[in-house]
Amino acid sequence: QVQLVESGGGLVQPGGSLRLSCAASGSIFSINTMGWYRQAPGKERELVAGITSGRSTNYADSVKGRFTISRDNFKNTVYLQMNSLKPEDTAVYYCNTKYYKTWYDVRNTNELDAWGQGTLVTVSS
Repeated sequence: QVQLVESGGGLVQPGGSLRLSCAASGSIFSINTMGWYRQAPGKERELVAGITSGRSTNYADSVKGRFTISRDNFKNTVYLQMNSLKPEDTAVYYCNTKYYKTWYDVRNTNELDAWGQGTLVTVSS
């Protein structure tokens, strides 16, 4: 099994910053994409940012220029630096990874999916 452990959420004032971390561990042969999603009350889960194993990134339009995603492939860890936070960024943030468990899965393109438990980010004065 793969476990994703998130940290870094909390309460911050508008305009402030937070850094989220997510470490993957367990039966992992290789990790492809790592990403962050968020879900605000009464809304659907949405992609915030993603990063490939080659470090190509993509962002939701609402966070471009404010959030930065990065990863440490040796530590199987993904980060989300969030600056200039707004009240509308308030949500539970979830880490996601798409990975291969074994070389057999790589050969058969059997990509697996794992989610973290979520960390709450509250932006409020």
